[in-house]
Amino acid sequence: MAGWSGKSRGTLLSIRIYVFIIRTFGVYPAYFLLIFITLYFFIFAPSSTRSIYYYFRRRLGFAGFSAFINVYKSYFKYGKVQLDRVLITAGMKERYSFDFDGIEHIENLRKLNSGGILLTAHIGNFNLAKHFFDEQHTSAVINLVISDFEHENIKNYMESVTGKSAVKIIVLQKDLSHIFKMNQALKNNELLVFAADRYMEEAKTWEADFLGAKAKFPQGPFKLAVRNDIPVLFVHIMRERNFHYHFYARPYIPEKNTPKEVLKAYLENLEKMVKTYPHQWYNFYDYWNDFS
Repeated sequence: MAGWSGKSRGTLLSIRIYVFIIRTFGVYPAYFLLIFITLYFFIFAPSSTRSIYYYFRRRLGFAGFSAFINVYKSYFKYGKVQLDRVLITAGMKERYSFDFDGIEHIENLRKLNSGGILLTAHIGNFNLAKHFFDEQHTSAVINLVISDFEHENIKNYMESVTGKSAVKIIVLQKDLSHIFKMNQALKNNELLVFAADRYMEEAKTWEADFLGAKAKFPQGPFKLAVRNDIPVLFVHIMRERNFHYHFYARPYIPEKNTPKEVLKAYLENLEKMVKTYPHQWYNFYDYWNDFS
């Protein structure tokens, strides 16, 4: 996964731009301006464009021209979910509708009083999780475990715009100090959320088949769940038509409770999500080492 440096390039800047556009022009003009913002990235981010083209062409089997067009659609969808994130966080949730598919599994985790691990990926819009939980009046406390300081900067910026967020951030550190914070969160019956589709350079990884090709995945989240016998959910929040979001939560039911079995089940679930929502895959780099 040589293409990812551990930082989400340009994300904070793009959110600042979206906030400016919404404040200056309003909601619907902001979505209209996405057409041109998307075109800019389509032309001037050639490495990302090439990576997503290969994703559609080689991983999903799209024909050449169709794959090319769907790269633009993918960028456009990403812009939409970033705008949605700003609007919903700013209190404009009434514009949106929501499906809660498996939300009862979150409450079941809380009743076990042992914490829980939610495994997601860089798809859809899981940054909206707190608002989904609020909608269902669940008191679950979310700890987002990240390897990217950019996400913490985004959280701080969004709080400066919209007010304090209830979502906690745990940043992975080289001195392993994050382990204490994760253990403390689990003792407090809180939830740890991992986007388990990416890893840092120094992390231990496993290679596994995903969408028909080999890719690497971090061992940490899967080992943590099995070693401490922590219940696991596979969770995603996906955008659908007409300002509608669909929350998915599926429990991991082990036959052989080993870390690699958890990884296998996670990838099976993720592959279904990606094929259902192909334009919401947001790893804009050479994920399968197709050209690096």
